[in-house]
Amino acid sequence: MFNQLQAVAPDALLKLIVQFSQDSNPNKVDLGVGVYKDELGNTPVMQAVTAAEHKILENQQTKSYIGPAGSALYCELSAQLLFGKDHCVIRDKRLSIVQTPGGCGALRMAAEFVNFCTPGASVWVSTPTWVNHIPLLSEAGLNLKEYPYYDNQSQSVDFAAMLSTLENAEEGDLVLLHGCCHNPSGADLSNEQWQALTKLILSKNLIPFIDIAYQGLGDGLDEDAYGLRLMAQSVPEMIVASSCSKNFGLYRERTGTLVIVSSNAQRAEISTSQLYSTVRGHYSMPPAHGAAIVETILDSSELNQLWLDELGNMRKRLSDNRAALVNAITATGTARSFEFINSEKGMFSFLSISPEQVIRLKNDYSIYMAGSSRINIAGIAEHNVQYTANAIADVLKQS
Repeated sequence: MFNQLQAVAPDALLKLIVQFSQDSNPNKVDLGVGVYKDELGNTPVMQAVTAAEHKILENQQTKSYIGPAGSALYCELSAQLLFGKDHCVIRDKRLSIVQTPGGCGALRMAAEFVNFCTPGASVWVSTPTWVNHIPLLSEAGLNLKEYPYYDNQSQSVDFAAMLSTLENAEEGDLVLLHGCCHNPSGADLSNEQWQALTKLILSKNLIPFIDIAYQGLGDGLDEDAYGLRLMAQSVPEMIVASSCSKNFGLYRERTGTLVIVSSNAQRAEISTSQLYSTVRGHYSMPPAHGAAIVETILDSSELNQLWLDELGNMRKRLSDNRAALVNAITATGTARSFEFINSEKGMFSFLSISPEQVIRLKNDYSIYMAGSSRINIAGIAEHNVQYTANAIADVLKQS
């Protein structure tokens, strides 16, 4: 049986991690792997998380199973974080919620749930989108279609092309949307664009499927959820997948949430039963520790404020890094403008340079990024920003 297997090529970003670790250049810069990093290049444990863990260890009395839905308190507080405490979908009991093993678990369980409802259903994904969206959704049996999103020439969302393409979607199709801080482009929809998109989705009876993995790292917790909350109050059905990896720094704890929004409370009860069955048939029930951390923070006014302060500092650092990189590149005198980076949100941006230029940055300057020229803004720091800018300018001059 196993002799029939063929080796699978390593993930490109994981390969970059290995190459970076083996690079002896003291000036090397890691702009590839998609995790938040501080000024020293570390991915720190948030103080609020450490305090919550101490509290959990002092009070924990069991390691028993927590059931397919996970922690009820975690699910309740996560829904409030996503939708706001007074949102109509919460008041009207239209939500089915499960705690999942990370955002990936939420996306895959959503795909399995959808495929049970409508085998081979079509899901429209943005071009580009997060690379792992493709296997997570397609391997569950869903049919993927693409809509244009980011225009490399204008370095912005091509909203007209996006709407025009989605006019071809059929009733019941799902539209996968990044709730904020688009990965990989960093280019988000404006509030006005969310409003126009909501009208289109309503008119064609489409189902929004929102992946929100970076809430709080763009403009703020409430601001980043604008589109999600607008659609939830407007459409009869909707799916939301969220992650605690970035805004709580819980990468290795694999903590996420899947929310199904049904048309009414009665339909939500039915969806909930089926969602539990879907979970039970895959991983049975989620791990507890990460969710316990999140619910402890959100349920404590003191820890919640500490987390909000830390999250605000992370958000400010990302914004400051964008400005620092743009200013440093501009200072080199290069004719090309990178001002678009300042208008984008979250951890990522495209440099919009060629694959050959990306390779040159790695080989000649030990600056590592995805082949698409997607950079992790968190990898910029005071000690490397000018070196990075000079290298980019040099590569542009050589072209």
